[in-house]
Amino acid sequence: MINRRHFLEHAGGLASLSAASLSFGQNIVENSSELRKNEKAAILIWLGGGPPTIDMWDVKFGSPTGGPTRPASTAGDFQINELMPKLGQLGNDFSIIRTMTTREADHSRGSYYMHTGFKPNPNMVHPSMGSVISYELSQSRDYLEIPPFFSINTGSLGGGFLGAAWNPFVINSNGTVRNLGDSVARERMSALAAIEQNFVKKTNDQMAKDHLNMLKKTFLLNTSPQMKALKPTGEPQGVIDAYGETGFGKGALMARRLIQQGVPFVELGFGGWDLHRNTHETLSTKLPELDTVVSTLIKDLKRLDMWDNVAIVMMGEFGRTPRINENAGRDHWARVWSAFVSGGLIKGGQAIGSTTLDGTKVEDGEPYSAEDVMATVCSSLGISTEINYTSKNGRPIKIANNGKIIKELL
Repeated sequence: MINRRHFLEHAGGLASLSAASLSFGQNIVENSSELRKNEKAAILIWLGGGPPTIDMWDVKFGSPTGGPTRPASTAGDFQINELMPKLGQLGNDFSIIRTMTTREADHSRGSYYMHTGFKPNPNMVHPSMGSVISYELSQSRDYLEIPPFFSINTGSLGGGFLGAAWNPFVINSNGTVRNLGDSVARERMSALAAIEQNFVKKTNDQMAKDHLNMLKKTFLLNTSPQMKALKPTGEPQGVIDAYGETGFGKGALMARRLIQQGVPFVELGFGGWDLHRNTHETLSTKLPELDTVVSTLIKDLKRLDMWDNVAIVMMGEFGRTPRINENAGRDHWARVWSAFVSGGLIKGGQAIGSTTLDGTKVEDGEPYSAEDVMATVCSSLGISTEINYTSKNGRPIKIANNGKIIKELL
């Protein structure tokens, strides 16, 4: 990942950015609002820890595995947990993939798989969905002066063999990027500039070139008006209040402001889902927050005429067991679970597939995987899933690991 320390430790080669070039960049930004309005983007809401989707999107009330969770009808053709009434009213604006079937029930491996579409491989690091999408969509966005991939409140995964330039810029929901603009940082940048540029000239090393490009972008973090996206400057107070004062709410508003500036991919973390204990008690507070924030994001995107160009995915690394354990919790379960998909680029109002009454296996419909979700999102954004990348060892790698597009969603 890219973070403040990473930038400052390697911040050479920035002296070549003149005041004139920065001024030119600002002119581009100020004149590109109409262009950005029509740019496509994706938001991944990452529910780290493995959310109990059997209690959220595929409720089994009355079944021995269902627990106390009750379902409620939505405006779409499906039911969800009654603790999410605001989303229920927007049921036509999202769909639920109820037949997610994966095999990685370990947090680290499952996170890698769901972010990349590939199982972990000691011989290769694959690019994440965010890196692939930002790589593909930012090529035509010359006006973009800030990183094309932001990760808010979560670390995410990076560019893998695509290179460090496509790692996420990680930031907290308070929007503060410390130390990048102070005098000490600038002195360090100037002192290292000659060394960095000389190294690039002598070695022609691709990693060094990626570093230099990243660092030039980083310098713009101090000067570009696009960085105003990290603060709710100019937002109506009613909008700020609607998102709320939680880290998740502030992060969702920041995500919307970033894609409004032309950032093609934002990942937003909402953690705390590793619920081995007291699952339903915890959901009584977490689900209302999720309900408020995500429904506000949907309404806000529509208010700003951004809805038609956005794809949203909300998921974690796996689901949780149908069986409730002795601690009133649920354990790791990758065999069958649900993912939430939304945005104007995705067809809403439907549940894709169904599971058995006890939630232990797929009953009707096709099982879907991480690569299928990634392929569907890429396709919705106009990115061909037939594109092949070349890994560092010369091996051709297809986008989304040759996943199949979930046709009902497009």
